[in-house]
Amino acid sequence: MEKVIEMKGITKVFPGTIANDNIDFELLRGETHVLLGENGAGKTTLMNILYGLYKQEKGEIYVSGNLVNINTPNDAIKLGIGMVHQHFMLIHNFTVTQNIVLGIEPKKGFKIDMDKAIHDVKEISEKYGFAINPNSVIEDISVGQQQRVEILKALYRGAETLILDEPTAVLTPQEIVELGIIIRNLEKEGKSVILITHKLKEVMSMSDRVTIIRRGKVTGTVKTKETSIDELAELMVGRKVNLTVDKQPAVIRGEILKIENLCANDQRGLPAVDNLNLTVQGGEILGIAGVDGNGQSEFLEVLTGLRKPKSGSITLNGKDIYGKSPRAIMSSGVGHIPEDRHKRGLILDYSLVENSVLGIHKNAPFSKGIVMNYSEIRKHCDGLIREFDVRTPNADVNAQALSGGNQQKLIAAREISKDPELLIAAQPTRGLDVGAIEYIHKRLVGERDKGKAVLLVSLELDEILALSDRIAVMYDGKIVDILDRCDATEKKLGILMAGGTLGETLKGVKDNE
Repeated sequence: MEKVIEMKGITKVFPGTIANDNIDFELLRGETHVLLGENGAGKTTLMNILYGLYKQEKGEIYVSGNLVNINTPNDAIKLGIGMVHQHFMLIHNFTVTQNIVLGIEPKKGFKIDMDKAIHDVKEISEKYGFAINPNSVIEDISVGQQQRVEILKALYRGAETLILDEPTAVLTPQEIVELGIIIRNLEKEGKSVILITHKLKEVMSMSDRVTIIRRGKVTGTVKTKETSIDELAELMVGRKVNLTVDKQPAVIRGEILKIENLCANDQRGLPAVDNLNLTVQGGEILGIAGVDGNGQSEFLEVLTGLRKPKSGSITLNGKDIYGKSPRAIMSSGVGHIPEDRHKRGLILDYSLVENSVLGIHKNAPFSKGIVMNYSEIRKHCDGLIREFDVRTPNADVNAQALSGGNQQKLIAAREISKDPELLIAAQPTRGLDVGAIEYIHKRLVGERDKGKAVLLVSLELDEILALSDRIAVMYDGKIVDILDRCDATEKKLGILMAGGTLGETLKGVKDNE
């Protein structure tokens, strides 16, 4: 088969680290090729070189057999290479069409021909099986649809090779299935796709071949049909990985969090949390399952003081925390791993040292009155980096210099180190590789075994089922049912997540899963 991309001997050095060390990579026409590796292994760096965002120190790039020089993304686009980044680059108050044609708008005389633009977007959307309204405003559509807009934007510009960076990190299970269909449609049209990921289930279902990168070097390229999840995990991390969660039965220590009749609105003033009732006990992990957009984000914002509730009550160990400030809630014993690490978890322009004490920077021993005790803060940060294996050249680099997964590890390390009574973990393993997921899962179970209450909110059903002792399903702002883990299956949860009820048909019926 024809090689559409060939990278030979690519080396890229950043201060204190070799990101890519003499890497060879090739992509065939009509294939989906996964770049698999741990957080910080060098996957995204390699693709940023192919897309013209970085320049390699050594090595050559060939496109359709021709040696090319890619200095900017414009060079890459002209060569038929498009990239969809992990954090989307869309203008939120523009429509789908406006975002897709931005910069290369069709003209009628001196004016933009919006009718032609809408027609072209509709045509290309239908060609690849995208169900998307060209006139929708970006801020009003789901994350999965926003991702499709990014893919369409690249295709509209003539991309023959599409690079998708962590494409499933922000998608619901249904959207992941839909993305798989879209990728197969692209293959049928002769397009080639590079997926940067560390989600092994998606690797097995979406790819033709896999190249594994570990610490900047290629450790192997395998055909997907000839490998297994366990083998890929070992090639990726360099050791055997336990893909199941080991935990003893829960030892319940009494009620920690109690929520009664909680109501809150979203940013448009519409009901997002509707008469919600829930208790979380010490010594348990309570998982909240649900399709994205059913009030989970607003619920967590109310719990952590980031959004004012309308009515109801929230108590933590009997103490009223309803409507309190984020600082007051945190001081009451709440730790929070937020779902959006950039918006809520880190100050990207601050160093790791400074980020490691956010929220506790006024506490001893990190502060002496109004003076920060940087030797203690540094000691604390170095300990977190070691304990949670945060891959970084040093503690003084800015948080934005880390890969997404290493940013997430730093946040989890900081919040767990606060030793909270209630740990709220929202998408705690989003963007993490299997080795890091194994470690974070172990730490969450460790908090539960210490008698702490853990509230886990995740779009990953596998994660909810693996970690939870009880599972609450959220639909349309309400908790519609709570199942003991031993009674929960993907099938039952799927019915509840779609707004159904577990009627007589499911009683006594053994599920296939």
